[in-house]
Amino acid sequence: MCLFCHSGDCSSGNNNDFKGSSCKCGSFGRILIKALFCILLVYLIVYVGTLARNNIKKFNYIGKADRMQNTININGEGKVTGMPDIAVTDIGLVTEKADVASAQKENTEKMNKLIVEIKKNGIVDADIQTTQYNINPKYNYTDGGSTITGYTVSQSVTLKIRDLTKIKSILAKVGEVGVNQVSSLNFTIDNMEKLRAEARVKALENVKTKAIALANALGVKLVRVVSFNDYSQDNASPVYGYKSFAEATGGSAPSPSPDVQTGSLEIKVNVNVVYEIE
Repeated sequence: MCLFCHSGDCSSGNNNDFKGSSCKCGSFGRILIKALFCILLVYLIVYVGTLARNNIKKFNYIGKADRMQNTININGEGKVTGMPDIAVTDIGLVTEKADVASAQKENTEKMNKLIVEIKKNGIVDADIQTTQYNINPKYNYTDGGSTITGYTVSQSVTLKIRDLTKIKSILAKVGEVGVNQVSSLNFTIDNMEKLRAEARVKALENVKTKAIALANALGVKLVRVVSFNDYSQDNASPVYGYKSFAEATGGSAPSPSPDVQTGSLEIKVNVNVVYEIE
């Protein structure tokens, strides 16, 4: 029977091929097989050619930067002003004695007394942090040698004062109990990130205004933001005034009591935005 026409009229001298066959479909079958083979060969050539072309393109880009975009780079600034609601100060005591035990005893008594007094002014344990405690020998250098003449004990704490009306009385206690170091007094705002966010929005508005004006002047169109970065600065300018503790309290104690002005805190955010243009 013929495989192509399903007819039993086809005969062949050899059942294994179509040579010498009287089948009318034999030549058609050979043509069909050749056609399918040619189509498959064409697809294979196209596929191999496509792979080769893509690999060549990849090779050509090795070590080369991406295509440069047409961009403009704009800087902007935003500022907001807030009133400080927290003061942070470092208070310490340095005690010198002939022996370590005596130096530690006096230093501890005075610092503990200071802590008691500042707690009376509403400072809680969470806002009092010991930041330093050192014991060092004191030397006397003579004739190329040295001898220990005593010991120094130093201790300091960082205070966070949330009621700014208490600053003056807390600093006055430093002198009263004999503490002899105040290394800093800084002001900050508890919810600083809220003010930074406001300043950032103003900075971005500033950038957008500049970008639109520049694009119009250049005759181009802003397409999209390619990159963005920002950084912030917080600047406080407190003012210190001094008058005697006696004047401040109506007493006769000679200790000075600082009259501290908290001033204001300026939060500044600078942004840089890169726009793609066309």
